Amino acid sequence: MKALNPLHSLLSDASLRAGQAISRHPRAVGSTLAASLLGFAATAFGLAPLTAPVTDQVPRSRTVIEELSSVDIGNTRSQLDQIAEHDLQMLRNDTTRSGDTADSLLNRLNVIDGEATTFLRSDMIARKVLSGSGGKMVQVRTNSAGSLQELIARYPTDNPSQANSHFNRLRIIRDPFGFSTELQTVPLVAQTKLGTALVQHSLFSATDQANIPDTVARQVAEIFANDFDFRQVPRGARVSVVYETLTADDEPITWRQMGRIVAAQFAHGGRDYSAVWFKDGSGKSGYFDLQGQSKRRSFLSSPLAASRVTSGFAVRFHPLRRTWAQHKGIDYAAPTGTPVRSVANGYVDFAGWQNGYGNVISLDHGNGRNTLYAHLSRIDVQMGQRVSQGSTIGAVGTTGWSTGPHLHFELKVNGVHQNPQNIASSSDTEMLDPSTRFQFDQVVKSAKTKLSLAQTVAIARSLE
Repeated sequence: MKALNPLHSLLSDASLRAGQAISRHPRAVGSTLAASLLGFAATAFGLAPLTAPVTDQVPRSRTVIEELSSVDIGNTRSQLDQIAEHDLQMLRNDTTRSGDTADSLLNRLNVIDGEATTFLRSDMIARKVLSGSGGKMVQVRTNSAGSLQELIARYPTDNPSQANSHFNRLRIIRDPFGFSTELQTVPLVAQTKLGTALVQHSLFSATDQANIPDTVARQVAEIFANDFDFRQVPRGARVSVVYETLTADDEPITWRQMGRIVAAQFAHGGRDYSAVWFKDGSGKSGYFDLQGQSKRRSFLSSPLAASRVTSGFAVRFHPLRRTWAQHKGIDYAAPTGTPVRSVANGYVDFAGWQNGYGNVISLDHGNGRNTLYAHLSRIDVQMGQRVSQGSTIGAVGTTGWSTGPHLHFELKVNGVHQNPQNIASSSDTEMLDPSTRFQFDQVVKSAKTKLSLAQTVAIARSLE
């Protein structure tokens, strides 16, 4: 048998080893081969001459044999998996609920971490996440396995003087030594938001569709209460608002109402009603129309911020006496516990129980004008106490002769019952102090620009 050429033998061995490698790692070798061929093609394209080479100028070839280091594909893939697992972070948000435990909260947030659960139960500061009432805003950061890396809880501060300006930020952080906590009191930040709603059925359904909070919609109804009855708002009316919302780390807070309306406009049938919030140099503040007349009258149109009239100031069939008689007030349907407010400045001349009225409060507003609030579930004032317009004096209930939770409201002028809504609409208003006119005009100019922008944005969205 003829002896093999050494070079031929070497190539045969290399071919055998290559075949074995291909069978073991077909995908990896295939990718490598494709890349190699692509590189070769590119190199060949770059070096190929445009004319045929002269034979005697072509250099003679020579063989170079060099040992190449092998690559452990399995080990490389394992390292990539470890890197991916380390870098993959998951963020989730939720709000604490009354009665939450460490297990229930972390389960809702998809945290699978026994050490984190134990820490929330045992650490004195970490336990604040679950202490007290619910409503704390919680955000967690975990790895792909569900292990907790960081937890941030945002909730109201315990300091009453900072309740409207600051919040608590509690951080639980994982480090190589375990968990640590960090508790800070941080200022809330006000952000301005815009919104426009087109009324089709009711004010609140329209604002819901426009993502305007109910608390803002209620403020709109209250601001324009003396201009229009929002319980009968016409179809096609347009409501535009500019309002402030308080945020904690750029997240709208959930534990209190939205901030104050800065400007609002109600338009229908070719008429516009506008209002802007203005505070003068002396500290007096309120809503004014664009001419500088206060939107607040000496009597509010309703003792409830939001309600439904079930019986007006008119002759009606009494549900208990089963007779027709003049109803000497207005009945507002509302859930038990709804705050009842004073419609004007005055003092308490009676607070207690009165036969069919149940728990009742009577206020004296001077100049022979008195108001009465009946069927209350609780009384928050005392005889002789002075109250200011809009202050809470009690809560809706169903005490006395009542068929369900509601507020019975009466108004007398010199001992004679009057329609409260007529008195409110005809009551006095204030004009802006002339010395603040320039400052007010600048506020109005800014408000007009923002209201126009809110309407433009709404039109653009409707065309999408």
